Amino acid sequence: MDKPGAIPDGTGMTKVLMSWSGGKDSCVALDELLRSPDHEVVGLITTVTRDYDRISIHGVRRSLLAQQAEALGLPLHEVFIPAECSNEVYEAAMGEALAGHRDAGCATVAFGDLFLADIRAYRDTLMARNGMAALYPVWGRDTRAFVERFEDAGFRAAISCVDLDRLDASFAGRSIDRALLADLPPEVDPCGENGEFHSFVFDGPCFAHPVPVVLGETVTRGRFCFRDLLPAG
Repeated sequence: MDKPGAIPDGTGMTKVLMSWSGGKDSCVALDELLRSPDHEVVGLITTVTRDYDRISIHGVRRSLLAQQAEALGLPLHEVFIPAECSNEVYEAAMGEALAGHRDAGCATVAFGDLFLADIRAYRDTLMARNGMAALYPVWGRDTRAFVERFEDAGFRAAISCVDLDRLDASFAGRSIDRALLADLPPEVDPCGENGEFHSFVFDGPCFAHPVPVVLGETVTRGRFCFRDLLPAG
C-alpha cells in the first residue's frame, strides 16, 4: 500500500474528503477548509445506520443530510452500516469507501475532533491502514469559545441527540448558542465533545441557503434521547 499523505492537485491544493456528521464541529472544520487556499474539499463522507435510515449516532434523517449537502454544494458519499455495528464491520465499510477516493487522487480525510486524544489516535491508525492521512482543522480549540464563535459567525444548529447519563432529555432540540452554554451543567463540555450531545447544522456562512427544519417527536432508545428533526415545507 502506498504511504499515506497529502496529494496536491494541479493547482498545488490538497484534495480533502470531509468526515461529516452534520454537526457543528465538522461544519466549522469544513468552513475553515473551504476558506483555505491550500485545500480543495472534494466531498463529504457520512456513516448512515441502514436500519434507521439516519446519520449514525446523531439520528438525523437522510433526507435532511441530502438537503444539507446540497446547500453546501458538495458531493455526499454515504457509508451504510447496521445498527449495533462492530468496529470490524465499520472499519471494513469505511475502508471500502475510502479506497475509491484514494484511487481517485484524494488521500486526506478531515475530522472535526477537538481534544480527545484516544479518538484521534484511532482515526490516525485507521486512515494510515487505508493509505490516507488525517487532518484536524479545529483541534485544540477552547470549546466554550468555539460555541460563542459558532453563534457569532451565523451558524445555526439544533441538538439532535443527548446522552441521558450525562444530560437531561429537555436539552434535545435546543439551539446551539450562548443560552445553551448558560444552562449546561458545569460537568458537561460546551461542545459535547465527550458525547454528551450531538447536533445538526441547518444554516451558516458556508451554506448557499438554510435547510428548513422543524422539531418533531422525542424518542428514547436506551440511554439516548433523540429529538426528531423534520424537513419544513
